[in-house]
Amino acid sequence: MSSRKNQEYNLPAVLRYTGAFMAWVIGAGFATGQEILQFFSSYGYAGYGVVALNLAGFLILGRIIITTGYDHQGTEKFSHFAYFCGNKLGTLYTWLIPVTLVLLMSVLTSGAGATLFEYYGINHYIGSALLATLVLSVYLIGFEKMVKIVAVISPVIIIFTLLVGTITVVRDLGNITTVTQYTPVLQPIQASPHWLLSAALYLSLNFFCGSTYYTALGAGAASRQSARLGALCGALALVATIAIINTAILLDAGNTSALAIPTLYLAKKISYIFGAAFSLILILGIFSSCATMMWTVCSRFFATDIRKNRIFAVTVAGGTFVISLFPFSKLVGVFYPLVGYVGLIFIYCVLYKGFKTRGSQSGRLPPLEEDIAN
Repeated sequence: MSSRKNQEYNLPAVLRYTGAFMAWVIGAGFATGQEILQFFSSYGYAGYGVVALNLAGFLILGRIIITTGYDHQGTEKFSHFAYFCGNKLGTLYTWLIPVTLVLLMSVLTSGAGATLFEYYGINHYIGSALLATLVLSVYLIGFEKMVKIVAVISPVIIIFTLLVGTITVVRDLGNITTVTQYTPVLQPIQASPHWLLSAALYLSLNFFCGSTYYTALGAGAASRQSARLGALCGALALVATIAIINTAILLDAGNTSALAIPTLYLAKKISYIFGAAFSLILILGIFSSCATMMWTVCSRFFATDIRKNRIFAVTVAGGTFVISLFPFSKLVGVFYPLVGYVGLIFIYCVLYKGFKTRGSQSGRLPPLEEDIAN
C-alpha cells in the first residue's frame, strides 16, 4: 500500500510544491536582480553556461534533498546535515546556519535601504534602520501572524519579477548582439574568477542555506512522486525565470551593471506606477524574509529566558544594521560567494550520498559517511 502511495501524485499538490520550491530562491534578494547580475549576467554570453549548469544542479540536488525529507518523515529529530555529512561535519554546519542567516539578513537590510534610495531618494542608512527596527519590533512583540500574512508576498514577487523580465526581453531583444561591448563594465562585478565556479557557488548558496527548507518541504509531501515532480517542475520553472532575468539585465547592461537594484530600474522603464508597485513588493518581501530569519536565529538562543532572548535579539538587529551600512552590491559580492564556498563540501556530500544510495532501501551509510560519522 505504501509503495502505491509513493507512486501516486496529485496535480494541485505538485503545483504547490513547484511554487514552494521556487519561493525559496526567488525571494526578495533574487528579485532585486543583483545576485543574477553578479553570478550570471557579469559573464556575458558565458552566463548562459551558468544557467545550464544550474538547471542540472537544481534538478539533481532538488530531487535528492526533497525526497530525503519525504523518506524520513517518521524519523524523530532528523538532521539532514548529519545524514548527508556525518555527525561531526553535520553538527558544524548546523551551527553555521544561524551565522549565515545573520549575514543574509544584513545583505537584505542593505537591499531595503538601496531600494528606498534608488526609487524614492530616501537616505540608504535611514531605509536600512527603518527595516531593522521594524523586524526587531515584530520579533519583540511576538506578532507572528503579521509575519505569516506578509509571507504570502512570495507568489507576488515571482509574478512581478517574471513580468519585468519578460516585458523587457520582448521589448529589447534586438540588443542581444551588443552584449560583448559591455564586457569592461561587467567583469569587475563577477562573483568568481570563472563562470564554472560561479555556477557551483550559486548552487551551493541556495542549497546550503535552503536545505532545511527543502527537507521540510519533502517531509510534508503527501507522496514521494508528488515531491519528486514538484522538485522537477520547480527546478525547470526556476531556471527558466533565471534565464529570463539574466537576458533582461544583459539587454541593458550599460545601465543595469552600475545599479544596486537592476530589476527596479527595468520595472521603472516599463512604467513609473509599475516600478513603484514593484518597489513596495520588494520592501515587503525583504521584511518577510528578514522577519523569518530573525525568528529562526533568535529562537535557538536563550529560549527559556525572555530577558536574555530579547537582549540577544537587539544585538542581532544592531549587528545586522551596522553591516547593512555597506553598499548592497558590495555585500552581495562578498557574502553570497563566501556562503557558497562554505557550502561546497555540503553539496559534494549530498551528491555523493545521493548517488551512492540511489536504489538502495537498506538506509545504511556509505563507507565515506560512516568514516566521517565516527
